[in-house]
This record gives sequence, structure tokens and C-alpha cells, in this order.
Amino acid sequence: MPALHREETMYSTASRLREFRIQRGISFLSEHLLVRDTLFLMQGISGKYVRFASSKDDEKTLVFSSDSNIAPPTQALIHRLAELGYLYSRVERFIQERERTSGVGMIEQSLCHYMQAQLTEYYRLIAVLETQLSSFHKEGQKAQETAENLETGLSLRRLDVWVNEWRLRMRMMSVCVEGARGAHGGALVNLIHSYTENGDPFVRKFTDELLEEVSRPFFATLHKWLFSGELYDPFEEFFVSADSSLGHIPYVHPSSLLGGISQFPNDNVFGGLNADNDDLSGVRESGQKLWETKYRFRKDMLPSFVGEPFGRKIFSTGKSLNFIRYSCLDSDWVVTREKMSNTGDTLQYGDINGLERSIDTAYQMASHRLFEVFIEKFKLLEHLSALKSYLLLGHGDFADQLMETLGPSLARPANALYRHNLTANLETAIRSSNAQQDPVDVLRRLDARMLEYSHGEIGWDVFTLEYKVSPPIDTVLDQEAMEKYLKLFKHLWQMKRIEKALDRGWMRITGGAKFFVRLPDLAFDWHKIRIVMTEMIHFIRQLEAYCRLEVIECSWKVLIDFLNKKQGDLDALIDAHRNYLDRTTKKILLWHPKPGKEDMLLRQLIEIFAFILQFREATDNFYNYCLSESARRDQRLDEERGVYTGNNEDRVSDPSGIINRIKDYGSGFSERVQTLVQQLQIHPDLDCRFLAIRLSFSDYYRLKKDQQSAQLKANT
Repeated sequence: MPALHREETMYSTASRLREFRIQRGISFLSEHLLVRDTLFLMQGISGKYVRFASSKDDEKTLVFSSDSNIAPPTQALIHRLAELGYLYSRVERFIQERERTSGVGMIEQSLCHYMQAQLTEYYRLIAVLETQLSSFHKEGQKAQETAENLETGLSLRRLDVWVNEWRLRMRMMSVCVEGARGAHGGALVNLIHSYTENGDPFVRKFTDELLEEVSRPFFATLHKWLFSGELYDPFEEFFVSADSSLGHIPYVHPSSLLGGISQFPNDNVFGGLNADNDDLSGVRESGQKLWETKYRFRKDMLPSFVGEPFGRKIFSTGKSLNFIRYSCLDSDWVVTREKMSNTGDTLQYGDINGLERSIDTAYQMASHRLFEVFIEKFKLLEHLSALKSYLLLGHGDFADQLMETLGPSLARPANALYRHNLTANLETAIRSSNAQQDPVDVLRRLDARMLEYSHGEIGWDVFTLEYKVSPPIDTVLDQEAMEKYLKLFKHLWQMKRIEKALDRGWMRITGGAKFFVRLPDLAFDWHKIRIVMTEMIHFIRQLEAYCRLEVIECSWKVLIDFLNKKQGDLDALIDAHRNYLDRTTKKILLWHPKPGKEDMLLRQLIEIFAFILQFREATDNFYNYCLSESARRDQRLDEERGVYTGNNEDRVSDPSGIINRIKDYGSGFSERVQTLVQQLQIHPDLDCRFLAIRLSFSDYYRLKKDQQSAQLKANT
């Protein structure tokens, strides 16, 4: 090989390119100078030959010096490396803004802390690179920047390779910064968690590390809420919010609410219940408000890795513990909290399965304890049984005694009744029945009062029983539920009135038949009266059996089965009682689901009751007439024998008017019952259709309808 050719091959491509540029007069900046400027750019600082120029949208653009000559490929590489500086400045500016802003949440503070630690590590990398650049520059000066030094030293391409991972980190941090400007608290955690759904392993790993750090305040708040029922959330970042206007309402013992009455039966059980309900109205609302409105569930603050079902359990668990502590004053709540805290599971993002186990365990323990407190300490089942026995007339002997003692008084005008007389009659009914065996606390809560009345109403229209409840029982037996109980009592009390009126009427017309042997011309009228009254008795007995057996007892069994299971939280208990009460109310009042016809059947039933009472009044008048007529005919027979026992000039009015009224009331009753049965037969509710079968015994009303139709056709 010639010597000249061997000398040329000793030069590298870079050396030959440099000689070519010198020959052509092309001067390029040394890569050492560009690397130094690039290191400045990577920190967001302008260099000597390349600098940042801020635009209006606050995004930095690069400006190259006019007296420097930089090749286009090198400019593109510098642009790529300068991206790190732009992202660095963006993240650093966000951290500084948050440091100067007051009221920044703990989750956002954790985010800033993590990003500051990342920037510190990044800055440490820049310092190492600058050190290498300085040492390379000194060696280059000594070696006069030989080709070998240039090829083995710090170059832009090597710099690009070394910071490639940091470029991805900075991009993720920049994305988080942008999202954090419009997110807060749990929503910010949820936003960061959404970035984990990425196919890039590096992105997933970085996001998991970031989320582990950022979610620590969230899990600290979660731990305190889940295991002690305390909400420490000064910046409102948690998915549970508190109403600061509702403080911790203390429990008040029922005896202090009810006047501190002494033990029954030595003293007056009802002495403390004669006051109006206004003195308990505020207390009655407090327990319900404390449970339903003090804490709110905020779905927008719930992280997606928790999920709404578990979020609801967390919300219920903390609320239950808080309620046990401040409303129920349960001394064992501390033990319950300690048991849940010692489950052995830590709450952290890296162990979602352990988190779910902890939530389930805490939820079950808190719910079970709350059921125990309500049932064992506050005797919820006793109160529900008392409402069933008294307001739903489950105590048959008590209802009969109360009807017997109050009947004469309730027939008078409402403005002639006095509260103390009603409570005295109530006490008499209790002492005369097995109700006296009920717990003293139950009897203390029972009261008799009158509703608001208008002119012309009588006692039957305004009388009602009332059962007073106190916190925390009023959380389940709230004001709306008690109003439904009063509505049911009024309806069932009216049915009991009809039943007693028919019983007394039947005993009168059957027991008094021997007095009318001298009135054979009226025997057929009495026979028809007995037939109609038998029909009425069958109607009211079947209606009462339906209400008692098919509705109340069946609904009660469902409620008791739920209470025995002790599953679910207080909301589930409230819903179970509401379902029990709604089902009972709708079925007893014959509620129709079709809009506009909800109370159609109830109005028809009230009309039927009115016809029965009018029929009873007419039969009493006819009975009195028969007694007078029988006595008059006895006097006439005595006169024929020469015995004078009275004034023969006393004449009894014609009974045809009374008989016609009896016929009208009896036919009106039958027609309306027939219409009611027909509508019940097509009712959507199965129990109501069974009631139609009960009322129409042996298809009596269907046959009667067919006979009426045939008679109508014959007449036409």
C-alpha cells in the first residue's frame, strides 16, 4: 500500500470533515460549548449560544445565536434535550406556586413533595454531568482536543441517551401538574390513578410510585374514619364531607323527656304525657338529622381503585361508629374500634386486596355493634312491638277495653272533649287488659290526644293514640313513619268501631226478638235486617282478618327476620322498617298504583263504613219503634180486659219511613261492596285480589249481580 494512502486512513471521518470545513471557511461551534449550553438548557436556564425565549402562552422556545453556526441535525438534538428544561421549569413553577398559596390540601402537598424530591434527584444528575464535562474539557485542553478525546467524551448524543428515562419522568410529572390545577383531594388521586392504565411498564411503575406517595394523606384520613368514626379532613379532600352546623347531639334518657314519671302501676303512668308534642319536636328531629344529614357521600372525591361499593361501605362504617359514639353513648365503642384496628391489615395503595379485607371486616363489625346497641340497649324491638300492639291494635283486649271506655265520650262533639279525660280512659283500658304487663318505658310513651278539628266533627273523627319516641330510636321511627302509624291507627280504629257497632246491633236484634212476638207484621222486616247485618258482619270480619293476618303479620315476619339476621347497616335497618310500613300502609288502605286513583278504593271503603253506621242508626230507631209499638199493643189488650195501664191517645208514628231508610242503607251498602269487590278482583296486588275472594264468599256478589242483570233485562 502506498504511504500516502496509509496516512489518509489514519484520519477519522470527523477529522476529514473538520479539514473540509476549514478549507471551505465553514466555522461550527465546538460540541463542548454546545454540550455546556445544553446542560444549562436542561435546567431551564438560557446558555451563551442558545437561549430560551418565552412566548405569550408561557411556553419556552429556543433561539440560536446569530453569530454561531450550528448544523440543523444538531439543532434538532438540542431541541430534544431542551424539552427537559421546559418540563423542569414547568414543574418547578407549579411547586413554587403551591408553596405561596394558602389552603393547599395535604394530597396536593404530598404531590409537591414527591415532585420536589424528583427534581432534586434530577438536579443531582445535572451536577454529575457538569462535573464530567469540566474534567473532559481540562483533558481536552491538555490533549489539544484530539479525535480520540472527542469520540470518548461527553457528547450531545450520549447526553440524549443518558437522560432518556428522565425525559419520560418529566413528561409524566408535567401531565400530573396540568391535571392537578383542576383537581382536588380524592379527585386528584383518582386522576393520577387513571395514568396507571398504560401499556408502558416504565409509566406504570412511575405512576404507582407517585400514587403510593400522594395517597398517604388519603389513607391516613381513611384509617381514622374507618376505625374510629372520626373525620379529620381540614381541606375537604376526602369523599366524606361533614356538616359543621350539626354538632355532636347528646343522648337524652327517655325518663327526662317524659317528665320523670314514677313506676307503674303505683302512680299515674300518663302524668308526664299531657303536654303537647311541641316540647319533643326538636329532639325528635335531632337523631334523624344526625344520621342522615351530618355526613355526605361525595362520589366525585372517591378514588376509582376503591370503587363505589367499597366507598359506600367505608362511608357507612365511619358513620356508624360516629353514631355509636356520640348518639348512643355506647361505652363499648372503644373496644369495638380497637378490635377493628387490630385486624392486622395496613391501609396502603400497594395492597388493594388487604384494603378490601379491612373494609369488609370493619363494616361487618360496626354494623353488628350498631344492631346490638339498638336492639339490646335501646330496645328497638320492644318499641316496634308496642307500635304494632297499640297503634295497629294488635292487643285485642286493650282495643276492646279502650273502645268500651271511650265510646260514649267520642260520640260527643270534639270541642266538648278534654285531654285529661282521654288519658284517664286510656289508663283505665290499660289496667283492665293484659297491656298492663308491658314494660313501664313502653307505657310511658303511650298517649291519647285529639287531632285538629273543625266545626261539626265529633270525637270519633279526631281521637288518636300517640307513641312518643326519643333519640336515637327516632332515627328509625322518624316523624314520617310516626305519621303513617297515626294514619293506620285512624283507619283500623274506624274498623274496630264498625265491628263493635255491628256486634252490639246483632246482640240487640237477636236478643230482643222475644219482645216483638206481638208484631208479626214486622217479622219479615226484621228477617231482612238480620240478613243485611249478617252481610255487614261478614264484610267487616273479613276485612279485619285481611288487615291483621295477610298484611300486618306477614309484613311483621319479614321485618323480624331481617332484625334476627343483623346484617347491613343502619340505613338497611331504616329501609327495612320503611318497607314494612309502606307495605302495611298500602295494603291496608287499598292503595292503587295507577296515577290519579291511589285512594279511590279507600274512598269507597269509607263510604261503605258510613252506610253501615247509618244502617245501625236506622235499625236502632226501628228497634225503639218496635218496643213502643209492642207496649202500645199490650196496653190495648189490657184495655179490652178492663185494665188501664196508660194513655190510649199516645200514637206511634208510621214505621214505613224508617223501613225505607233501612232498605236504602242496606241496598247502598251491598251495591258499594259489590263495586269494591269487582275493582279488587282486577287489582295489581295479589293480596288485594285475595281480599276480593274473601269478601265475595261463594261468589255471592257475582250471583247477585247476575240476578240484577237478569231482572233488568226482564223489566226492559
